[in-house]
Amino acid sequence: MKIEIWSDVACPWCYIGKRRFETALNAFPHKDSVEVQWRSYQLDPTLPEHYDGTEISYLAERKGMDPAQVKGMLAHVTEQAAGEGLHYKFDDMVVANSFNAHQLLHLAAAHGKADAVKEALLSAHFEHGEDIGSREFLVRTGTSAGLDAAEINDALNTDKYADEVRNDFAEARAIGVTGVPFFVIDRKYGISGAQPAELFGQALDEAWQEANPLTMVAAADSEGAEVCGPDGCAI
Repeated sequence: MKIEIWSDVACPWCYIGKRRFETALNAFPHKDSVEVQWRSYQLDPTLPEHYDGTEISYLAERKGMDPAQVKGMLAHVTEQAAGEGLHYKFDDMVVANSFNAHQLLHLAAAHGKADAVKEALLSAHFEHGEDIGSREFLVRTGTSAGLDAAEINDALNTDKYADEVRNDFAEARAIGVTGVPFFVIDRKYGISGAQPAELFGQALDEAWQEANPLTMVAAADSEGAEVCGPDGCAI
């Protein structure tokens, strides 16, 4: 079973959705048969490499939202994150363009380390006030996950994975993704948003049963074989 997850490093609900999905996946009996692929998405591709302001001022100024409304929204998100064991610190958050972080994720995927880097990027951005647009931070994050610093710098200097990142954006549009996180199971089931773990669990079960239907096996002379049911057992 393959699960593709479109998300943005700068999306607070994406980290919450990751935790809820992981809760469901860890309880899934066939977890070892599941391949997870992180796909790139940007909520605001026009964001400069670094924005000189807070998350509140960014949403108020660039998105035209009322500051009081923004504060209430962020308080709600912080509360929901805490319910998943995450400790958001919006006052410390550095607002920056996430494109190079997505390039790092594609490099990490090429080395089988995408999930570790994704987790590190999200935690650093929302919980530790790190600058996801900083080259120094990206190299430090990648090397901590086992990537080579020279390879990271080369990939970012040459925009080696830029086309792959943009292809993810285009594919998201093609399948109708308008917000993230967005989960696609075997290209048959789509789940939008940071849904409860129970819903992810139901979707995993349904997708598995569809891909692996139960086949009844019986001997040629087994018709009428004894069974027990709600009304008792056959005699």
